[in-house]
Amino acid sequence: MSTAADKPVSTDRQKKIASALLRYRVLAYATGIWLLVLTVEVVAKYIFKVENLPSWIAVVHGWVYLVYLILTVDLAIKVRWPAARTIGTLLAGTIPFLSFFVEHWRTTQVKRDFGV
Repeated sequence: MSTAADKPVSTDRQKKIASALLRYRVLAYATGIWLLVLTVEVVAKYIFKVENLPSWIAVVHGWVYLVYLILTVDLAIKVRWPAARTIGTLLAGTIPFLSFFVEHWRTTQVKRDFGV
């Protein structure tokens, strides 16, 4: 079976992949951080019964996650990920801490396969 590492990658394509990878990494971390903040808010509100918490945390996470989805699809198209890998990466922003691990795995794979 042939992999991306078996074929030479043009410098122009490497630059596009490197740029998409950087955008993905930034948003993966931002999504993970905002998801942790949202998780703390939910725990404080429903378990510890803290009132008067800011209502905008969920909104911010939602918008950051939306941008994460767009930039992840952009990277997936550029590196030609299979659908299952793309979907798994997209869902990583919905489970606390998972986006940090998936970001590391995907970054390692992209750097290895495309020399960026």
